[in-house]
Amino acid sequence: MRSERVITPDLSGRTALVTGSAKGVGRELLLSLADCGASVAVHYNTSDEEAQSVAEQAAELGVEVTIVQGDVTDPVAVDELFDAVEDELGDVDILVNNVGAFAPSHWEEISFGTWNRVLETNLNGTYLCSKRALPGMREREWGRIVNVGYASADRLLVSPKNFPYFVAKAGVIMFTRMLAADTQDDGITVNAVSPYVVENSEVFPDDLPRGRPANFDDMAQAMRFFLDEDSDYLSGQNVAVDGGWRPERV
Repeated sequence: MRSERVITPDLSGRTALVTGSAKGVGRELLLSLADCGASVAVHYNTSDEEAQSVAEQAAELGVEVTIVQGDVTDPVAVDELFDAVEDELGDVDILVNNVGAFAPSHWEEISFGTWNRVLETNLNGTYLCSKRALPGMREREWGRIVNVGYASADRLLVSPKNFPYFVAKAGVIMFTRMLAADTQDDGITVNAVSPYVVENSEVFPDDLPRGRPANFDDMAQAMRFFLDEDSDYLSGQNVAVDGGWRPERV
């Protein structure tokens, strides 16, 4: 599955957890990490069969694999899923916070439950998983956290449609910068990769930068760059995987 154009850091001996890695972007990022030699933990909440499938694919790449289940918005569940990873693969060296629901409807039409789910999966999930991963990373004086944002989140652009998603992703970028500063003496880097439209997106705009959506290799390229051993001075950064899209509104 390795693309010749994607950088390939040596992640052998590292353990990686990608939240929401049973399908979509998370699935592809997890397989990309396995392709670099990392032991990988496939995480899911409800997609059991899909998680089994991606675990089988990762195992074919010759790395250790485990599957963990849990709601990343629940502190107890987060503790339990990390415990499970640690029991099977050891402490998490690389955490990719990928889980994040969205609600592409007008804000007045979004139910309160959905509103909270979007905010909690994107922001609270990133916070809870990062907090749980940090003690082990600090003890080993090495860690990589990569958060998945959204391409316009750093510009604080919002729309009445999908509003809680924009708010949550802006929070993810702020959290990324804060945590990078808070871990600068710990051997840990915290960065973000922020796509606009990816090849598996449900909705495609009429005009796409460079005439296409981001593909999975584009996302993996940015993620892998931050994971390289020589990227240890790069922290608090946000790479927009958007082909140069710089909107004035969303």
